[in-house]
Amino acid sequence: MNGNFVYNNPTKLYFGEESLGYLAEELKCYGPTVMLSYGGGSIKRNGIYEAVVAQLQAAGKRVVEDAGVMPNPTYEKVMEGCRKVRENDVDLILAVGGGSTIDYAKGVAASAYCEEEPWEKYWVKQGNPTCKTVAVGAVLTMVGTGSEMNGGSVITNRKAGFKLGKVFGPALYPKFAILNPRYTMTVPQYQMVAGFFDIMSHLMEQYFAGKADCTTDYIAEGLMRSLVHSSRIAAKNPQDYEARANIMWTATWALNTLLKCGKGGDWEVHQIGHAIGLVTDATHGMTLASVSLPYYRHVMGDGLHQFVRFARNVWGVRPEGKSDEEVAAEGLACLEAWMREIGVVMHSGELGVTEENLQAVADAVLILPVGYRTLTRDEVVEILRESM
Repeated sequence: MNGNFVYNNPTKLYFGEESLGYLAEELKCYGPTVMLSYGGGSIKRNGIYEAVVAQLQAAGKRVVEDAGVMPNPTYEKVMEGCRKVRENDVDLILAVGGGSTIDYAKGVAASAYCEEEPWEKYWVKQGNPTCKTVAVGAVLTMVGTGSEMNGGSVITNRKAGFKLGKVFGPALYPKFAILNPRYTMTVPQYQMVAGFFDIMSHLMEQYFAGKADCTTDYIAEGLMRSLVHSSRIAAKNPQDYEARANIMWTATWALNTLLKCGKGGDWEVHQIGHAIGLVTDATHGMTLASVSLPYYRHVMGDGLHQFVRFARNVWGVRPEGKSDEEVAAEGLACLEAWMREIGVVMHSGELGVTEENLQAVADAVLILPVGYRTLTRDEVVEILRESM
């Protein structure tokens, strides 16, 4: 392992079928007003809303409703949430949903009392809060982003023409998160498998970087193997509790900052995926799936040692009689076979990327000077065309 780092993750996790019962104890730590943030209303149909509200009412909390958080939360929605926070003097934002809802809650928590323009300060200039912030808690219903245990907040600003992520420090991490694997069984199959690939993408974004022998790479390999095993079970039987529990736990550890310790990361797949999501409003995990293979085949030669390791340690590819290039390519072929097996989208054209909007997607891609190669815009266009 190389470099210097600080690891600090203050989020308290409650895991298991009885985890919601701990919410009452957590609520004692906050003032009387809770803003309940959620999406399109599915939690009202599946009973989760009723269970959460019962806990809030039993704790004597005043509940401010904040419904309608969309899958790719917009800056306009964040500003709406900020107004509700200020007008109601909210003490805690309780996000009930998946990563988009939790990302949104963190964006509101940081922005509600910001004296500057939050989009410029946080998402464009990547500044940090110098104002009062609001506490965030989470009840997770869909796995994938790891937002329940990190500071990430990805927000779409259609007026500005970008979908950008800001990683806030530990002060904006959820103070607590309720993780009941049963809740994830309410998610449709399409969203479920999109979340599975989102997890894999987070692992690969951090894995395919650096050249040193790094302990966290060994952890990532174990998490990837666990995900592949459990996702195969869950794709066939979404009600398998053990598989869903393992996947939920893997998702949390895939992006709670542990795996970045001692190394950098890539994150260019996410930048391309974000641009596709901005233009098409497609499901995040599927945008990542549609471009990952073209991207990794494009940069494989620049990080060949790590792609060989990926093939051998994650997929069990045997190296005898093969060149490193052949081993690495076989590893990506195994990745492709798994993707097809669980049923993710394989081509960006299925998500709405066309020759007519391809340049708009390319213009929205933030090119990062990280990973094994810094792309040119022409390479971004080439990868997008290959993904179609």
